[in-house]
Amino acid sequence: MLKYSLVGYDSSDSSQRAFRFAIDLARAGGGRVRVVSVLQVAQGGADACCLMMTDSATQRTNELLQELRGIAEDADKLVDLEITHGSPGDVLLTQVRSYPIDHIVIGHTARGTLGRWLLGSVSDDVLAGSHVPVTVVR
Repeated sequence: MLKYSLVGYDSSDSSQRAFRFAIDLARAGGGRVRVVSVLQVAQGGADACCLMMTDSATQRTNELLQELRGIAEDADKLVDLEITHGSPGDVLLTQVRSYPIDHIVIGHTARGTLGRWLLGSVSDDVLAGSHVPVTVVR
């Protein structure tokens, strides 16, 4: 039985679907969900830099928890939340090595070949490097 699922979360529709899937699994099996939001400087620009270098990360964590509560009222009871920075695929794989994660759930964002070549694919990185089961939610 899956007890601790990891979700990469960026507030996109696909990550919200992944979170819903993981929270349903946690409810059904008495597990928990670790939600990790990865800030990327190229993606967030100056705002991401400020969050990484100041105490406003606490505020962002509270805002994100409110967002997750909007999706699942019982998020406080089932979710461990972390905001960090780095490459999303690398961060998710590091989380699996650092915590007793037994399952990863990620959303799939459709990108063309050029977009995947330029930006990479988190799901490709995670699928290639994970030693635990991975569910990609569309």
